[in-house]
Amino acid sequence: MSVSAPPPPAAPLAPLVDSHCHIVFRNFEDDLEAVVARWREAGVAALVHACVEPSEIPAIRALADRLPELRYSVGVHPLDTQHWREDTAAVLRVAAEADPRVVAIGELGLDLFRQKNLEEQLAVLAPQLDLAVDLNLPVIIHCRDAAAPMLAELGRRRDAGRCPRGVMHCWGGTPEEMEGFLELGLYISFSGTVTFPRAEATHECARRVPADRFLVETDCPFLAPVPRRGQRNEPAYVAAVAARVAELRGESLAEVARLSTANAVRLFALPDPCV
Repeated sequence: MSVSAPPPPAAPLAPLVDSHCHIVFRNFEDDLEAVVARWREAGVAALVHACVEPSEIPAIRALADRLPELRYSVGVHPLDTQHWREDTAAVLRVAAEADPRVVAIGELGLDLFRQKNLEEQLAVLAPQLDLAVDLNLPVIIHCRDAAAPMLAELGRRRDAGRCPRGVMHCWGGTPEEMEGFLELGLYISFSGTVTFPRAEATHECARRVPADRFLVETDCPFLAPVPRRGQRNEPAYVAAVAARVAELRGESLAEVARLSTANAVRLFALPDPCV
């Protein structure tokens, strides 16, 4: 049965990049062509598909074969540490080196909201950060209730000259935490949570983040923006995220689209959709 959806928001007069999405999930199987049509109509010219564990890689690669605007990452999510094996780092390396459409390592990070196994998560995080440095790829960082240990880990790596560039995905921390990650050279990405009325810390981060250091994303199928909160999210709705960021910053939607797209192109070495 197909999934119905309202029409996408009007295109913002500049191409958008959904810098973090998950489309290989089963709830896109029945209407993927319609989903693709909607994101193209909404002005989404490029997408970065995040990977949460290695078994996803063949399906994501096949999706990239079908969709020329899609790039992707390879990695292990902090809530999927059970998928880490002795050979996982090698598997990720081979996948990244075999396909130039792999533009990042991740989704990696720390999550102490759902699990408290910090040492296990750090043990999976460390080799992925090393791999990103070795391959000169950025990282996509998931960080929930774990800003202090993440800042500590990345700070040690910076001092050792082994801290990769990257992005704090689906940012939901405080402005003070954001400043720490910005000092490490990271970008900050805003998802549908920036449209939630009570997300005051995220709103303040969107106001303060430098113009050359923010991205927009959906994290679909999760976190649909207002007024679709609670529904299945999809890449077309990144236009609503950009519109809310523009409102918070006192800028036009076209300007936020231009800035966020330029930042994504620079971070992930994407083909420039403006050309």
